[in-house]
Amino acid sequence: MILNKNKEIMDINKYIAKAALSITYVFLAFLVIGFVACDKGNDPGQDEEEIPDDTTPSDESNFYKLIRVENFQGTQDNNFESAAAAIYYSLENNKPMEAKYQQTNRWDLAFGGLLNSFVSGNNGSNSTNSGYGNTAKGGIAIIEKPFDEVTDIPVDSEFKTGGNLIGTDNYGEFGEGIGWYLYDFAGIIVRDGAYANQHVAYALDRPLTLKNGTVVPPRTVIVRTAKGNYAKIKLISLYKDQFERSEWTRSSPKVYFTFEYILAPAGSTKFEIK
Repeated sequence: MILNKNKEIMDINKYIAKAALSITYVFLAFLVIGFVACDKGNDPGQDEEEIPDDTTPSDESNFYKLIRVENFQGTQDNNFESAAAAIYYSLENNKPMEAKYQQTNRWDLAFGGLLNSFVSGNNGSNSTNSGYGNTAKGGIAIIEKPFDEVTDIPVDSEFKTGGNLIGTDNYGEFGEGIGWYLYDFAGIIVRDGAYANQHVAYALDRPLTLKNGTVVPPRTVIVRTAKGNYAKIKLISLYKDQFERSEWTRSSPKVYFTFEYILAPAGSTKFEIK
């Protein structure tokens, strides 16, 4: 009788042990499934749509004519310490491009760096460029000449392919070479140092006479587009609806880029209007 009782107890213990083992396996299975699901859910690229390059021919209707862009909106943070997220413009299609197109050849001109005030072309081979890894073959150059006098297209070796290349000019403060604008921190380089004249950015699309009598020559930016065409650009202002230097003060609404440009097809040696 006792033996039978012991056998029953042993059978029950075996059953409980098997049940516990089964529950453990089920729990581990759910744990693994949950981990995999979470891992997939945390994959930032899982749901991102891969946007293809634009393989259509360039729109020839935009070649050989003057195009004006007013108030292309940049950052509104007024952060003078950290670089703003870059914004992009398609010169060939004459329209802004969303950041989701960064890794494509669908844009030609990037505005990045502090207050989006440094410009660059779209080039997929330079690791410092916003378009690194794409198929774009763009670049950028700057010439100390008025826009209307720039007729010759530079040779390809003169175009730089990095990011945030052209911005503050050496004639102003925080200059980084030949730039498209002069920054007057204290307001005493160009004007009288009054509060309203401090922290003003002067576009150099035409000659600028400084307080000390120095005349800063005008600048023209040249871009090789993502598809290998060319554009000469006159950067006019970064203040909203204000295109004359006399209007600019530290309280002027920014950042809103106004510029003009002329496109020429790949293989051209001259900029012209037809």
